[in-house]
Amino acid sequence: MNYLIVGLGNIGDEYHETRHNIGFMVLDAWAKAANSTFELKRHALVASLKFKGRTVYLVKPTTFMNLSGKAVQYWLQETKIPISNLIVVTDDIALPFGTLRMRTQGSAGGHNGLTHIEQTVQTNQYVRLRMGVGSDFPKGKQAEYVLSPFSATEKETMEAVLQRAMEGIQAAITIGAERAMNTVNTKKA
Repeated sequence: MNYLIVGLGNIGDEYHETRHNIGFMVLDAWAKAANSTFELKRHALVASLKFKGRTVYLVKPTTFMNLSGKAVQYWLQETKIPISNLIVVTDDIALPFGTLRMRTQGSAGGHNGLTHIEQTVQTNQYVRLRMGVGSDFPKGKQAEYVLSPFSATEKETMEAVLQRAMEGIQAAITIGAERAMNTVNTKKA
């Protein structure tokens, strides 16, 4: 059985390692650990790897965040992976930094990337892993906050946060998202 793991973010050096790109960062960490490399393909940077007998496609859309659904739909069709085997990794300002929340369905919660995915694939019935990036910003400054780099303190624990996210995705692949949620949906380490 194959899986499509989509990390949300924005392309370009100016967005590298910003809060909005934490989805990209999780996929980068997994690709590095698996000695896999991303290649520029249609609508995305794509890497593939084997995990416990399954083929896993890691997809970082090259569209901007608000158009992520275009890449998701294309790669679901290209790989012939059912939507039930799609996992989307995204930032969430409603969660404290380091907190993870996995869900098998739900609303976009105001996240433009998730909104576009749901509009494009015409369902919200897919697994999403929301990664807390905090909400330490003044009113009206949300966009500046999510497009800013992590603090020095956050960077100190980033490796552990990315590792927990990767392990959560791996658990969803091997034991299913419903069971994986029991261990993933915890407070930060």
